Amino acid sequence: MARGKIEIKRIENSTNRQVTYSKRRNGIFKKASELTVLCDAKVSIIMLSSTGKLHEYISPSTTTKQIFDQYQNTLGVDLWSYHYERMQENLKKLKDVNKNLRKEIRQRMGEHLSDLSVEELRDLEQEMESSLKMVRDRKYQVINNQIETFKKKVRNVEQIHKNLLHEFDARDRDQYYGLVDNGGDYESVLGFSNGSSPVFALSLQPNPPNDLHSGVGSDLTFTLLE
Repeated sequence: MARGKIEIKRIENSTNRQVTYSKRRNGIFKKASELTVLCDAKVSIIMLSSTGKLHEYISPSTTTKQIFDQYQNTLGVDLWSYHYERMQENLKKLKDVNKNLRKEIRQRMGEHLSDLSVEELRDLEQEMESSLKMVRDRKYQVINNQIETFKKKVRNVEQIHKNLLHEFDARDRDQYYGLVDNGGDYESVLGFSNGSSPVFALSLQPNPPNDLHSGVGSDLTFTLLE
């Protein structure tokens, strides 16, 4: 059964495109190897995938440079000189871009303005005003963020202070504060003191407020209930 004819167009699915490239690349390299052996030919193939990976095939005992040199001698062209000239042209363009950028920077700092016309000075002024507005907006945003952070810290400190005042006030009003958990029955605890033997209870005495965050635990004192 004959295979259907494949339409030659770009494969949209990236995975299928990469698989097809890999298969056909191996097939081309195999044909090049056979051509080298059967016909004693010198073959050099350079391929770049869509992902930027380089693949090449070179006939045994041959280098790419040798093949390019023979190609240049056959056609009478100098590929290396042409490539060097292109590189020089690109270098000159990059130098011009760098020169213009340095000139713009100096002008934004108030230097080398004598050669500018009124229109150019007006455009430069508008650009600087726009840049200044962006800097100010960013500055105010940073300041507002710092203020909000400071307010949160103040609210946390106020809440801690309020909790401490509530705890100290509860201790002043209740002499047995800390003997039982919240919701416990004081009478059940004090009832044991009516017997013949005294009852010992632990009273937790928290450290002063200045030591709350020092990492030191609360002192334990024994209280005798009579």
